[in-house]
Amino acid sequence: MLYPIKFKPRIKERIWGGQAILSKKGKAAGRLDKDKLYGESWDLSSVKGDISVVANGFLKGNNLQEIIEVYMGELVGERNFERYGLEFPLLIKYLDCNDRLSVQVHPDDALAMERHDSFGKTEAWYVADCKPGAAIYLGFKDLNITREEYIAAVAESRLEDLLNRVEVKPGDVFFIPAGTVHALGAGLEVVEVQQTSDITYRIYDWDRVDASGKGRELHTALAVDAIDFEADAELLHKKYQLDKGDSAKVIESDYFTMVLHDIDDAKEFDISALDSFVVYIALKGSMQIVADGNSEKIDEGEVVLIPAETNDVTITGSGKVMEIYIKQ
Repeated sequence: MLYPIKFKPRIKERIWGGQAILSKKGKAAGRLDKDKLYGESWDLSSVKGDISVVANGFLKGNNLQEIIEVYMGELVGERNFERYGLEFPLLIKYLDCNDRLSVQVHPDDALAMERHDSFGKTEAWYVADCKPGAAIYLGFKDLNITREEYIAAVAESRLEDLLNRVEVKPGDVFFIPAGTVHALGAGLEVVEVQQTSDITYRIYDWDRVDASGKGRELHTALAVDAIDFEADAELLHKKYQLDKGDSAKVIESDYFTMVLHDIDDAKEFDISALDSFVVYIALKGSMQIVADGNSEKIDEGEVVLIPAETNDVTITGSGKVMEIYIKQ
């Protein structure tokens, strides 16, 4: 019988990263260099070259693709297996944004398949923590901006003037459909849930250079056809305040559903009818997850995959949890 599965985080150095991941992920990831900047922890991934490896139970040491190959629909859900095969459909990350990330856009499924033989990249951000005044960039200030006006702004190095800047607080949720121009600002720690895709078109990098004085590659021409110039950023931002023991469904899309739970003592979930895996992420506190009698502790920042064959889940303790699944 399958059980709640944990994976070893894959830590990534980034020019915009910091040191927060050292304390949040260092123990599970292994030794990290205190002199390096770490921007991302890939906590659940089936991206080629970065496939997650199981960290607990009798499957320890096997990677995510290997266990999907063996357990198929029992692990991910029958319809998910039919659609995605051995590729787990979601990539889940923890980001430490010590500096601003580049302004970027991701292609939708149709354009990504045409150009890269890949799925597109719709994603969501949950602000786990942030410094006062921290902000993100999401869409354009002017919903009527034209393709031609955008191209002129990029050519004249005034793209920043067009961007919609949104100040954030811990607990804010942002949904970013493929085609939405966006960037994370400095002073943010973010849980990111996205389609399994590593396709990013970088539009602007704030004139930043590395130690050798070289800037990162931009994808100006590729990005133009990917941008949705009518994306309404106001519709993509959801604020919530959960009382003790409450739950809130904050995102429901074709790619994933996100539900936030405040755990106060115990909360029970019947997931037998989902036909999908369920991912739980501990946003705050330490809790115990029991899935069909199999128990696993999760601490703040940890991610656990509940197999689709599971019927009942109980989470006990005190804290906040994110629940992710794919609605069929």
